[in-house]
Amino acid sequence: MTALAGLLRTRRSGGRITDAAPSDAELGDLLALAMNAPDHAALRPWRLVLLRGAARDRLGAALAAAQGATGPERDRAAAKPRRAPLLVGIVLRARPHPKVPEWEQLAAATAVVTHLGLLLHEAGWSSIWRTGPLLDAPPVRAAMDVAAGERLLGWLYVGRPDPGAPRGDRPPADPRPHLTVLAAETAETAETTEAAEAAGPVPGW
Repeated sequence: MTALAGLLRTRRSGGRITDAAPSDAELGDLLALAMNAPDHAALRPWRLVLLRGAARDRLGAALAAAQGATGPERDRAAAKPRRAPLLVGIVLRARPHPKVPEWEQLAAATAVVTHLGLLLHEAGWSSIWRTGPLLDAPPVRAAMDVAAGERLLGWLYVGRPDPGAPRGDRPPADPRPHLTVLAAETAETAETTEAAEAAGPVPGW
């Protein structure tokens, strides 16, 4: 088994995280590697926002306000960002491009976060990508300084994995239901090919 295969087999979304997190410098080093993910035209159509300490409380207050909760429900909503010592906000900043549609820029942002999660795992950290129905709520966008035209994709909760959490190998999934092979030619495409050949070359090609 290669080192990468071992990482893929053992990576888990860290539902239980202890109160320790990588420094800004360490995270920056990992992000520099994660940025080798596929990114058509090298647009870098994303930015990451780090939340530590009281900054998490600012987000918690925004989540509670957006939810409109009161009493214990409000307290629970406000405490959610305290589930990890470091939150990495993921913001899509797609831009117009003649060859790179927005969906492809979203895929590039997702690829960076996926790479970062694997690199964090390799470095001994744990992470989980959390979203929810309040990403577009005005209080949450304001707390995260999300500008018009940007899109909040959630937060990577980062910390040291709980020693009691399961970390064993995950058996490989069966890829067959998700894998097909395109035939080189069918009877229908053969007729189309023959007709095109009989018509001759397309002008300008």
